[in-house]
Parts: sequence; structure tokens; C-alpha cells
Amino acid sequence: MNQRLHRYWFQFCSVKNKIGFWGALIYAVKKVVYGRAKLAPLEAKSDPVEFYDFIFPRPFGELCDGGGRTINWVIPDFNIGSGGHLNIFRVVKKLEETGFICQINIDGDTHFHNGEDARKCIRENFFPIEAEVGIGREELRPAAATFATGWTTAYTVRDFLGSGKKYYFVQDFEPFFFAHGSDYIFAEETYRLGFKAITAGNWLAEKLAHEYGVETIPFRFSYDAGLYHPHPRRDPHIKRVFYYARPVTPRRAFELGLLTLARVHEMNPGIEFVLAGWDLSGYQIPFPYLNAGVLPLNDLPALYSQCDVALVLSFTNLSLLPLEVMACRCAVVSNGGANVEWLLDGRVARIADSNPESLSDAIVSLFEDTESLERLKQEGLEFAQSTSWDEEVGKISMAIQSEF
Repeated sequence: MNQRLHRYWFQFCSVKNKIGFWGALIYAVKKVVYGRAKLAPLEAKSDPVEFYDFIFPRPFGELCDGGGRTINWVIPDFNIGSGGHLNIFRVVKKLEETGFICQINIDGDTHFHNGEDARKCIRENFFPIEAEVGIGREELRPAAATFATGWTTAYTVRDFLGSGKKYYFVQDFEPFFFAHGSDYIFAEETYRLGFKAITAGNWLAEKLAHEYGVETIPFRFSYDAGLYHPHPRRDPHIKRVFYYARPVTPRRAFELGLLTLARVHEMNPGIEFVLAGWDLSGYQIPFPYLNAGVLPLNDLPALYSQCDVALVLSFTNLSLLPLEVMACRCAVVSNGGANVEWLLDGRVARIADSNPESLSDAIVSLFEDTESLERLKQEGLEFAQSTSWDEEVGKISMAIQSEF
């Protein structure tokens, strides 16, 4: 019950971040009406002691030291298009290719009717994995190793007795997703559970090692080379900036991005803007722009290829976006910081201070110096092409194999 209550709240917050409070409330009501939820999320948190009871240890499963080459992956619920889950399933597929047997367990409630429905979704929309999928603690089976993949799943992995080894697949510093209160602390405490961490990049690896004493194994990012590549430029004479505009994702700094682009427009009214990632029709934006909204993945490479510069802002860990737009021969302008510069530097991207003046100056200066712009596009393209998911996931596979 406790895990289920928390999952309802977690799902509500996830939907709220995508479609706003009222949209999420309507979503919750529809779930209740159609029988896919037995308790509305807002009701769940009215009893905070019961709601957060999962924080307390509740051991389950048969005591086991593992064995063989079976690996559990305990994941939150997911939808098509989830970048974090894409990386998880990518690693699962690679480990299967090297001889491991993987099992996926969706932690808590899910919109999938059963594990086979979830498995079919993964195989059709992410990777053709062989892993079976279970739902909930009661379907988590013994394994040689078990991976937590998000802060709520870490408490489930902590409690699971049927695993020889335990790991934490960390793709971002999740406490930063919350105000500095209870959820922040509960997320932060998962780094003190004693799991070895496989981290997305060196920034996370160093942060967890230095601040929490976590043993870490970092991997770097790459991109889907079969999808992202330069497309023909239809109107090369037009100067165009792409911006990943996600007002529902605070760490992507939507307001800073708009202030930056407004100043770019003032400095050079001839520059066009393409904003994608969310439907912005309800916002008052003081410059002309194409509201591309949320696009299918297959449509993104052609869109990126029509732009000269992409403004990419990240205030937790980087996303895969910089390499994806670089692979389409679009130059990247980004804020600075250790969370960004573990992957990007001044050779492959234009790094600026986190204020509208510095970021807009960086964008406009590239359009004023076409030689520098073309050089940055080419350097970015070559940098993206130098990366390899096979190589990076291979590091994870080798690290795990060395402990079996």
C-alpha cells in the first residue's frame, strides 16, 4: 500500500510537470473513472506519514547471495519517449548481447496492464530486449545483481534480500528536481545506501564520490547515429536558432532562454527562431517564432538541420540533446558549469555565463562571424561522430563482468 500511494503521487507530479496542475487533476480523475487507479494522488499525500512510510526499511524476498549472470533492473513507470528509460533499455540490450540475463521490474503502480504489455512497449518503441518484465515487489526475482534506476526505486532495492550485488544507475542528481525540503532529503539519502553507482558522466561521478563517498563508474554520452545526421538545408540564407523550450522542466531554464532570445531578436531582428519541446501557444512571447511543439523523434533531425545554432540550457546533468543537434550540423550554445563542461568545451560548443547578456552575445557573435560558425558546426559534428554507444555501454558491461 505504501509504495502504491507514493507511486500515485509520483505519477501525478510527473503528469503535472508535463501538462500543468489542472491538466494533471483531470488526468487523475479520468484514471479513477476508468478504473485504472483506486486512490487519487492528492488524497494520497493527505496522510504524509503513511505516504512516506516506504522510507522505512521493509525487507522482502528470500535471502540470497545471487549467482549466475542474472541482473534485475528496477525502474519507475515509463512512457514512450522517456530519455532516461531509453538509456536503461540500451544498457539492458547491450548486456544481453554479452551473455547476461536481464529482468526488468516496474516499481509500484503502472499504467501497463501487466508485464507482457510493458515488455511489448519496450521492444516496439525502445530496443528489442529479451528481458522479461514484472510489476511490483512481489514479481521481483532473485538475481546476481540488482540495479536501482531512480531515487524511489533505490528504497525498493535496499529492501530486496534476493540480490548478490546492488548498483545504482544514476543519470542525474535527482535532489535538484525538488525544493530543498523533504523530497530533496529523501532523494539525497539514497546516495548513502552503499550502492556502487554507474553514472552518466564525470560530473555525477565526482559529485557522488566527493560528497557522499560513493564508488562510481562513469560512462559518457553518444547519440543514435542511425537517426541523427545532417539533412539538406532548404533555405541556407536564413539565419535560424533552435531552442529546446520546456517550461514544465525547471532545470532547462525556460525563462532564461526566453530572455536570451528576446535580446537576440533586439540585436538582430533578421534571425528566426524555432522552439520545440512543448506547446507554447498559451505564452506571450515577444518575438516571432515557429511553435514546433512536441515532435516525434523521427522528425527532429530534419528540424535541427534547418538551424544554425541551438541554445541548450542545462542546470542539472546534460541531456543527450547537445550531441543530437551537433550530429545534424547545428552549433551549440550552452551555459557553463561542471555539469555541462564534463562533456562540452569551447572547441565543440560556445560556452557562456548563465545570464541573458552573455548567452545572447554568444549567439549573435556566431552569426556575425560566419567562419567561426561554420567551424563550430564542423567541430561539433566531428565530436558527435567520434562518440560511440557501443563503446560507452561496453564500459558498463566490462565493469559488471569483472565482479562476477
